[in-house]
Amino acid sequence: MTTLALALLGLAVLCFGYRTVAGPSLSDRMTGVNGMLTSGMAAVVVHAVSTNNGAFLPVLVVVALVGFVGTGMMARFIEGHGR
Repeated sequence: MTTLALALLGLAVLCFGYRTVAGPSLSDRMTGVNGMLTSGMAAVVVHAVSTNNGAFLPVLVVVALVGFVGTGMMARFIEGHGR
């Protein structure tokens, strides 16, 4: 079951990677980067559950906060870019 979950998350990363590269706008590219970040975090959680080792779970909280702040900064940039 863990292998299936990791394979599906890998497929999601590939799809988000395509969105990042092929996205016509900056918001599409940012959506792709956020999706890859979230999928990577989910892969770490799946690995932590399967090995019963939660050593990296506090790191995921920091990564999520950095991703949130980065998304907010890019949203402000996109919003003010038209002025």
